[in-house]
Amino acid sequence: MAEDIQSKLVSLLKQEKIHLWKPPFTNADTNEAGTEQLQELAVKYSQEVGFPLNDVANALEEIRSQAIKRGRSNIAYRETNIATIELFLPKDVKKGSKKHHIETKLDVSTQDLVNKITEEFGLKYVKLILNGKALSHDLRLDEQNVKNNSKIMVLKQGEPEQRKEIVEVEEKKRNEEESFQRTQKGFQILSERDGSEDPATTPFLEIADQKGNPIQIPLAEKKALILAMGFHEKGRAVMKRKEYDTALSYLFLADEQFRKCGSDLLNTVDNYAVLQLDIVWCYRALKALSHLDDGKQRLQKAEDCFLKCYGEQQQRLRQIKGNTGGEEVLFLRLYLLQSLLAYLDNRNDQADRKLKQAQDLYSHLCLDPEKMNQLMGMGFSEQDTRLGLRACRGDINKAALHITQRIQERDEIKKKEKEKSRQRLQAINTLVELGYNKKAAAKALHATNGDVDEAYRRLLDSSEASSSGTSQPDVDIQTKMDQMAYLGFQREAVETALRLVDGDVVQATQILLDNTGMIPPELLSPSPPSSSSEEPSTSDSTASGSSSVDADLVNEVLEDIPRHEEDYLDVTLEEESELIGVLKSYLEKNPTPST
Repeated sequence: MAEDIQSKLVSLLKQEKIHLWKPPFTNADTNEAGTEQLQELAVKYSQEVGFPLNDVANALEEIRSQAIKRGRSNIAYRETNIATIELFLPKDVKKGSKKHHIETKLDVSTQDLVNKITEEFGLKYVKLILNGKALSHDLRLDEQNVKNNSKIMVLKQGEPEQRKEIVEVEEKKRNEEESFQRTQKGFQILSERDGSEDPATTPFLEIADQKGNPIQIPLAEKKALILAMGFHEKGRAVMKRKEYDTALSYLFLADEQFRKCGSDLLNTVDNYAVLQLDIVWCYRALKALSHLDDGKQRLQKAEDCFLKCYGEQQQRLRQIKGNTGGEEVLFLRLYLLQSLLAYLDNRNDQADRKLKQAQDLYSHLCLDPEKMNQLMGMGFSEQDTRLGLRACRGDINKAALHITQRIQERDEIKKKEKEKSRQRLQAINTLVELGYNKKAAAKALHATNGDVDEAYRRLLDSSEASSSGTSQPDVDIQTKMDQMAYLGFQREAVETALRLVDGDVVQATQILLDNTGMIPPELLSPSPPSSSSEEPSTSDSTASGSSSVDADLVNEVLEDIPRHEEDYLDVTLEEESELIGVLKSYLEKNPTPST
């Protein structure tokens, strides 16, 4: 509440160009408060903002004191080059106010500042956020636009729920950091897959439109978009557990990757807009009011993106999906956050308009429990029921038809993908039977959109294709052969082993060591799997431990990818209802718009 009052008062002070650090509110010689003048201002503002006089007076004094401190720090910075940074600490740090100050030079690395924060506040494994961007630990502060009096948010990378023995705490910290790194690595592996893996055994992410149909995009953008979507989904999974600090870390990673995508792509999918909403929703949950300006910019990006993706009257969305009911939950959050930020910026008239828009949507989106029970009694899941009723504006008969149709569409997409996978596997095996390396065959097919004849011609012309018969090893392969032959292996066996694993010396050496320097017959003549079984070929069993680790990482991150393509639209409205109540209480205290 204190920070809410301060935000409102700061906006009023700016509008009226009142400087509390100057006379008559501050004595120029002693920096003491002008008590009488400050009290008069408190009375005036108390009536305008609708908060108790004592609370307003305390907030004004806090604002005045902070301004004096900033002035002193500016003088000190000019004289000593030591900057004062305002820290916004996690809410559970037992240090009184969440706002604290720390002094540092700006020509030091972020890690040096982190070390100071650790020493002073006992926080470890933290991420520092300036204007919505994470500071890189290995870069200097001044290289990342950190200045004297900058405001920095401190996010924990995870903390035990209760205080435990130090050994237990450190162990959990290490596990959380490792989990974060494993998540990054897992999505990195997924983003770099280019079609050269076995489609029968390798999971992958697909870029899809609002109905779940694949979108064809350039490979360079696909990598960034897969990383962005993966980190976003991980962040959303953490948000559902109310771990907003940790969620922001993943959401900021997603934001970095989205910025690498072209604007044309971002205008065709709503993921980027939803990400901006989620980031500001986390700001709200953390009461990160120092990020108001960043929040405004992100909400504007979200609104602009929604207009481009859906159309001004959502006509594009209606054309694609046949309805707009599901996406209205996004606009509900957008209007609520816009209302909150407008209120904190002392624009009560706009805050009231946005709140009314939100309340109108909320009334449409709230569902009748009896209708929910009826549809779920038909065998539909709770998620499909909620999404279906909202899409059909509560019409139970239309919702049942809608849900059935969406289930059929999802099943049809799955069948198409399965058939596409089967055909691609069959094409790969055709090229393998002609003597080509499996990975090279898959790459060629990927490059030719599955055209077997064209892929075969490409392999014939490619120096990278490792034919089982006539192709001569290039200089790099020759060097690898010399190295392995030096270890005592026969050259013929070495060449065959390298061909089987696409030139990987470690895997080739392991094959020879496991088989006393020989190549087992079953590896020399892989038996292609039938189209019905879709089992991996025998050569896949030669994958090294690193391949197994990669598969584990990928499977881990895929656990956070929702199976339902509209999961991001499925909300219970509990938090939204709570925020509506808070905003109503705020605005009722000051029903007349400020001017």
